[in-house]
Amino acid sequence: MTTAHVTPPRADVTIGPAQVTDGADLWRLARGSGELDVNSPYSYLLWCRDFAATTAVARDASGRPVGFVTGYLRPDAPRTLFVWQVAVDDSHRGSGVAGRLLDALSARVAAEHGPLRLEATVTPGNAPSDRLFRSFARRHGATVTQEVLFPSAAFPDESATGTAGHEPEVLYRIGPVTP
Repeated sequence: MTTAHVTPPRADVTIGPAQVTDGADLWRLARGSGELDVNSPYSYLLWCRDFAATTAVARDASGRPVGFVTGYLRPDAPRTLFVWQVAVDDSHRGSGVAGRLLDALSARVAAEHGPLRLEATVTPGNAPSDRLFRSFARRHGATVTQEVLFPSAAFPDESATGTAGHEPEVLYRIGPVTP
């Protein structure tokens, strides 16, 4: 039986809401993840301005962003926090930063809006994200359901984007979430 090496949580990391000045760093972290669809730098600036209340940023001892979770409350389900992206700098991966970000963000949103559910999409081959969201559900005594939200055919074909085809996006519904 093999076990994965897990680095203990880092005490030098603090978590708080996003600030507009974090936009460039969030873009850098997303680009450096190697996994995320990277949006324009402008979109991260807007995100940090317009969705700061539903975004969490992890900072190292110097105040530099080393991880983030972006999300929003769904307009048609205002007690559902949709997690858009999660990224952690290589230097902090495996130390529990992503889980702490999700915990802090869900607690902050629940304190303001009441009990909530969490949603996120994960591609079938993304085992780290699957583990992150299942672990979050266990910590919060919540159930997880899954269904394909966007099949591969919903994305532009390779000739339109110049990239390989997109895997389906599987919707994870987690809830209810208790703090």
